[in-house]
Amino acid sequence: MKIGIIIYSDDPETVWNAFRFGNFALSEGDEVKVFLLGKGVECASLDTDRFRITEQMRKFVDNGGKIFACGACLKIRQSEGSEMCPISTMKDLYEIVKECEKIVTF
Repeated sequence: MKIGIIIYSDDPETVWNAFRFGNFALSEGDEVKVFLLGKGVECASLDTDRFRITEQMRKFVDNGGKIFACGACLKIRQSEGSEMCPISTMKDLYEIVKECEKIVTF
């Protein structure tokens, strides 16, 4: 199955759980793409002692998941994309929604 995950939150526990879900879906053999939107583009800076988000993100990418980061949302925050979270557009989000069988939002 193709699963799209849209992360719009900057709450560490929520983002951590979103990537945990993505990792589980990958382990079940699904194709998973994550689009970071709004506050979600801040996820790589949200690590806490309890919620190791970047660890989950690295595992996600290492296991074949793809992460996209909204370029306009990054620009508003005077931030840039990264190798793990490349700058993307609304067209990328549209394609994810169009091609995926299920969309989950966090």
